[in-house]
Amino acid sequence: MRAKSTGVVAVAIAAIILPFGLDAFQLTTASFVLIAAIGALGLNVLTGYTGQVSLGHAFFLAVGAYTAAVLGGDAHLSAAIWLPAAGVVAALCGALIGPTALRLHGLYLAIVTIGLVYIGQHLWFNVPSISGGPGGRSVPPVTFGPFDFASGQQLTLGGLVIDHNGLYYYLALLILGAAMLFVWNLSRGRPGRAMQAVREREIAAAVMGVNLARTKMNAFVISSFLAGVSGALYASYLSFVTPGQWSVLLSVQYVAAIIVGGIGTVWGPLLGSIVIFALPSVLQSLIPQSSTGLPIDDIASIAFGVLIIAFFVLEPRGMVGLGRRAAALLPRAPVRPADTEKGPSQEDQLVQRRDARWAR
Repeated sequence: MRAKSTGVVAVAIAAIILPFGLDAFQLTTASFVLIAAIGALGLNVLTGYTGQVSLGHAFFLAVGAYTAAVLGGDAHLSAAIWLPAAGVVAALCGALIGPTALRLHGLYLAIVTIGLVYIGQHLWFNVPSISGGPGGRSVPPVTFGPFDFASGQQLTLGGLVIDHNGLYYYLALLILGAAMLFVWNLSRGRPGRAMQAVREREIAAAVMGVNLARTKMNAFVISSFLAGVSGALYASYLSFVTPGQWSVLLSVQYVAAIIVGGIGTVWGPLLGSIVIFALPSVLQSLIPQSSTGLPIDDIASIAFGVLIIAFFVLEPRGMVGLGRRAAALLPRAPVRPADTEKGPSQEDQLVQRRDARWAR
């Protein structure tokens, strides 16, 4: 536990100082990765922990984006209101879709959620009062009182200057850290164990006393809330969105992110988002457009498919699983005789008491 805590602290410190070592293009990519990781974390709650296959994540991202556009742009509200409201509105939509999962699962549920994306596409293209129509609409920047995240704005702290990209980076990092802590606590508690029981086998979970309807509904609501917040941040950072952005391909990218990173893990969505959502930028810098004759987006889509197949076949736990394999190969410190004579540690005793309670 001490080693894990040290690793988390080291990652947090590295994430905080990272923007000062990146150029504008790299910092923009890093900001998009963190924003995408928030949405991927939500999908991981639904698919990774609860086993509900969804290809409609783009719909909930769009709901969050257009909620931010309406409340922030038309009503001129502060981001302190429209950012959480984007998650709440998306969560309400998830609560309406949640009962569908009670009757469907697996491939059938995936097909229904794909239909949800196409319904959303029809709405976004034909309701200009919300989406601006086919031409799209602008989305206001984040503002918290005197803090303005608009392009060209800067925040000076001592001798450090944080520009527009850095402000969005740190806001996304803060929200992602809070969301990861929430999901980590959720997975260790009773609701998280219920979700994992539903994922493994619904009938057995129901026999054990798990409320299937409430568990699936909770998963849909949490997943949709995080997707709404991610979509609102994404749209605000871009400052302009069009209906064509919220396609099935975007949903597939999020599915690829949790598979590549490690499905059913807390760190998997972040690791997968680094690979999937930074991949087009990396390919653009490595591969000249004229040398292939294919658009970078098409090359990235091919790479997504290859990565999904490779991790499904070779390492279903994704990059997190690879990390665990690498850690298992490291030499371990020998156990001192004095440690064995002391008996089980306090943590081991707590685990034994917990297992005894579950056994009763």
